[in-house]
Amino acid sequence: MRYFITFTYRGTDFHGSQTQPNGNTVQAEMEAAFATILREPVALTFAGRTDAGVHAEKMVAHFDREEALPVNFAARLNNLLPTSIAIRDLQRVTDEAHARFDATARTYRYRITTRKDPFLCFTHTRVAPGLDYEAMNRAAALLIGKQDFASFCRVHTDVKTTICDVREARWVQENGTEAYFVICADRFLRNMVRAVVGTLFEVGRGKMDETQFGEVIRAHNRCSAGHSAPAEGLSLVEIIYPQNIYLS
Repeated sequence: MRYFITFTYRGTDFHGSQTQPNGNTVQAEMEAAFATILREPVALTFAGRTDAGVHAEKMVAHFDREEALPVNFAARLNNLLPTSIAIRDLQRVTDEAHARFDATARTYRYRITTRKDPFLCFTHTRVAPGLDYEAMNRAAALLIGKQDFASFCRVHTDVKTTICDVREARWVQENGTEAYFVICADRFLRNMVRAVVGTLFEVGRGKMDETQFGEVIRAHNRCSAGHSAPAEGLSLVEIIYPQNIYLS
């Protein structure tokens, strides 16, 4: 039997989402909790990878188990996991369903603030006032569509293609001090959102115009884009799957 487990985490406490030899990760914490309850190892396949310090308001992973899960399994997981990880849902899916490959869309938000705040510092990146949001939105509109985003991909990454279909990309001002960038696509490249945001900051500060931003996209060269924005402002907020993979 295959299950999808939906969960959220604060990336501040982890060296990324997926298991690595040096540093604690979300996957390591979750698989340890699974093993404690089920008394056997369980391999989780995540819908995607987030870097150190990046958050997820919604992450999905799949796992297989021959026997039925214990009663109140999700609640027992939550009791074992650290406060920075929380289980939200557990659903049976078809045996062929895949948390990564069956996702049809993913959405990220990058949150910023212009004020020093001891609470927002974990979820927002602090920036200097004066960003030109209209200019950043004109540039962000150039991201829409199916195109090559190699300029925003971490170098030396083993991917078969750097083509992505971006369906939404825009800045939203929440109030006088906070704003966020929302971007939705069928897939994302390693470090893509942070590279896009960092380059849009250049536009917002008047160091790059809309035409130059378009040239960055068409260059297909990471060196042409700006620096990656810090990790703390980034969060994976949504993953969409076809409804026919879920079992009632």
